[in-house]
Amino acid sequence: MKWGLRGVDAARGRDLVLAGVTMPVDPSRVTVVVGGDGAGKSTCLKVLVGLLAARSGTVRRPPKERIGYVPATAGLYADLTVQENLDFSATAYGLSGRDYSRQAGRLLEQTGLGRARRRLGGQLSGGMQRKLAVGMALLHAPDLLVLDEPTTGVDPVSRAELWRLISAAAAAGTAVAVSTTYVNEAARAAVVVLLEAGKVAASGSPAQILNDVPGVIGVMDGAERPTALAWRRGVTWRVWDPAGALPQGARPVAPDFEDAVVAATLASEHREQGR
Repeated sequence: MKWGLRGVDAARGRDLVLAGVTMPVDPSRVTVVVGGDGAGKSTCLKVLVGLLAARSGTVRRPPKERIGYVPATAGLYADLTVQENLDFSATAYGLSGRDYSRQAGRLLEQTGLGRARRRLGGQLSGGMQRKLAVGMALLHAPDLLVLDEPTTGVDPVSRAELWRLISAAAAAGTAVAVSTTYVNEAARAAVVVLLEAGKVAASGSPAQILNDVPGVIGVMDGAERPTALAWRRGVTWRVWDPAGALPQGARPVAPDFEDAVVAATLASEHREQGR
């Protein structure tokens, strides 16, 4: 593990918000932290970049000037233009001259913001704001790029463009950590860390998480939820049974990654309840 967390506990006041979390983030790879609201995703990233201290465990990160971080908020200045936002970031990172001009021009082209360079940040659409924020974080070619839910609330086209930026950064050698609530985005990662109530419910490559699905998953028709371990998937129900005994009327189904994430979350809750 080049960067990341190993066995980290973190607290806010007296409340433990992370418990034994391990999250590897390596160069040229994308690590995605996935989970629902309150799972601990933002907290993980704040510990990683040094905005929140770990109570115990190991945190590995490069010097702060080699980190690019975009919080869950926009991460830009609404009263500055696109160009002024980039100029401000360049000054903060000590960039100037031809290298900065070349890098800024490339990022404006990649983000599709070249024609909007004189528009105020607050006048941009949500997707354009997020692309600008990611571009600002990439301006100094960081060793570690950390993005907190960069695609939440943006349109599908902007989401795809953001992921092109993220993938390009990883391909260029940057270590990338991204949090998301979207399971389909987690499937893009080299490493997925599934959080549930501040603990790791599953971790590994998407293929590993899929292969490690415990028990059996089935599909059922019907209007009412058949068991407590069932969730809606389209017009049918998915049913998970840790012992491999599906309820009557359920048909076994080969799980996909979305099923694997839900089953891993349920398995984590099942283990907690059994203690």
